[in-house]
Amino acid sequence: MGDYDIIVIGSGHAGCEAALAAARMGHKTLMFSMNLESIAMMPCNPSIGGTGKGHLVREIDALGGEMGVNIDKSFIQVRMLNTAKGPAVHSLRAQADKNLYHIEMKKTLEHTENLDLRQGEVTEIIVEDGRACGVRTKTHTWYSAKAVILATGTFLKGKIFIGDAVYSSGPNGLAPSEQLGDNLRKMGINLRRFKTGTPARCLGQSLNYEKMIPQAGDEPPVPFSFMDDEIGENKGLCWLSYTNEKTHEIIRENFSRSALFGGQIEGIGPRYCPSIEDKVNRFSDKERHQLFVEPEGLDTDEMYIQGMSSSLPEDVQQAFYSTIPGLENIRIVRPAYAIEYDVIDPQDLKLNLEYRKIPGLFMAGQINGSSGYEEAACQGLMAGINAVLSIEGKDPFVLGRDEAYIGVLIDDLVTKGTNEPYRIMTSRAEYRLLLRQDNADQRLTERSYKIGLASEERYQRMLEKKQKVEAEKERLKSTFVDRDRASEFLVSHGTTETEGRVSLMDMLKRPQITYDDLSAVDSADRPHLSYHEKTELEVEIKYEGYITKQLKQIERFKKLETKSLPEDIEYEGIDGLRIEARQKLSKVRPLNIGQASRISGVSPADINVLMVYLEKRRRERSLRK
Repeated sequence: MGDYDIIVIGSGHAGCEAALAAARMGHKTLMFSMNLESIAMMPCNPSIGGTGKGHLVREIDALGGEMGVNIDKSFIQVRMLNTAKGPAVHSLRAQADKNLYHIEMKKTLEHTENLDLRQGEVTEIIVEDGRACGVRTKTHTWYSAKAVILATGTFLKGKIFIGDAVYSSGPNGLAPSEQLGDNLRKMGINLRRFKTGTPARCLGQSLNYEKMIPQAGDEPPVPFSFMDDEIGENKGLCWLSYTNEKTHEIIRENFSRSALFGGQIEGIGPRYCPSIEDKVNRFSDKERHQLFVEPEGLDTDEMYIQGMSSSLPEDVQQAFYSTIPGLENIRIVRPAYAIEYDVIDPQDLKLNLEYRKIPGLFMAGQINGSSGYEEAACQGLMAGINAVLSIEGKDPFVLGRDEAYIGVLIDDLVTKGTNEPYRIMTSRAEYRLLLRQDNADQRLTERSYKIGLASEERYQRMLEKKQKVEAEKERLKSTFVDRDRASEFLVSHGTTETEGRVSLMDMLKRPQITYDDLSAVDSADRPHLSYHEKTELEVEIKYEGYITKQLKQIERFKKLETKSLPEDIEYEGIDGLRIEARQKLSKVRPLNIGQASRISGVSPADINVLMVYLEKRRRERSLRK
């Protein structure tokens, strides 16, 4: 039916980024969707970003991906989270108009050169001579490709649970992908079951907002994309409410009717996003749990009840939701449900997201055991990039843990594996002061530009920002304010006076002073800086000492990362390695000592054995020369 360079199976957040990356890098790409109306669908929370996740979106954007650009077009409300803490954990979050998000992403895909869209169900991956080389669809149509990317989300053998009702389905009532799961098993791919869930949606007109606490966005809203300086105004509110003892009582009385506790669900659910019945069970001492009521869009009255996912029957859902202040007269239009689906063991992947045993087959998103739109999107982007590089015969594009949250996420999945849906968190990153939201473009855009993904416009914008930040640093460093004027200014901002004249840079180092504050004592020729430029400037000046310290830590880290482990090592034959270490090392096939040290089950003693083995091997080869 057609010959392509890259075929992407799935049109969720992973599939969209994979297809766009491959096409933008100049390769003929085909993206399959079970239903074109499900492109970039948000079957769960209608939002982008959040703690840790906001970092991923900025990195996707810095690399030339679409998620940040798309949410800037379709947001309802934007808030910066964790502002009471340091800049390393500041995370942007946007409430999305989910239908507009879908529409804008679909437009982008439709107008992207080298990219074809096709509605259809892929039922088989074609493998010839051990390599993925195409797909076959439910209508018995065959398409050839040089590489295939699986981004199936929660569709693969999807099964819905609402009380004792269990039926095959994809998310949001869409059809599941049944035959492809069977095909993957026949190919010898190890699959297991994970589970996630979503809360009910209700009509906003049935709620009493006077009983809830309004949650406004930041003004002006901060853009996600480095390509946007301003994005307009917030367009709506979210609302906060709480469960109570009556809510918990109804849930406890119906534990036996929950699919979660009734034994119907075999899949493992996310620890960091449990259902409401799981919360009530695990945290029995808590008197209440918070929930947020969030708009699903500007052209619909549907509201999303964040924090209240459930697999309880519909009558129980109606009863316990109605006990919550503001929700007493709730009219549910979509019940909460749990969904179970197939995933692979991510330790069967290489760091470039290629399946180890089948060259040309890449995997991205929830099929790899992750959860969340942002985690899926960044994997899709990296899979798209690496599928292109593989067919071009070029080295893989792999980001280190010291370079990006994307690198942390993929290294965690591939090296450590996961026994539950994986969610990114700032605490997972060892070098988070360097991996901030504000400097993602400085860290990643040039690398993406060099491999042909980031556009010339994006690259030049990054260089301009870098130049302006450096120039302003020098100006602040060399501009001084006399003692009396500086002291008066500093005291008025809640900090101590100075003993002599002081530079603007030294004043900005004080936590009470912002860059905008300095305008009161600055010169008239002060340059105009965008939000992105001001943020990076402030952080680099205020945290200069900590940043220098973390850079030294990275130097030590890289010493282990540069000690490569040859691909032909037979770990089973290395004396001194424990049996578990031999098995884990043989499965993961780490690229270097650093990656080996992060494998669960590989101890420091095992690493010492490997170091001795490498030195012995080096000496033996030197003698043979």
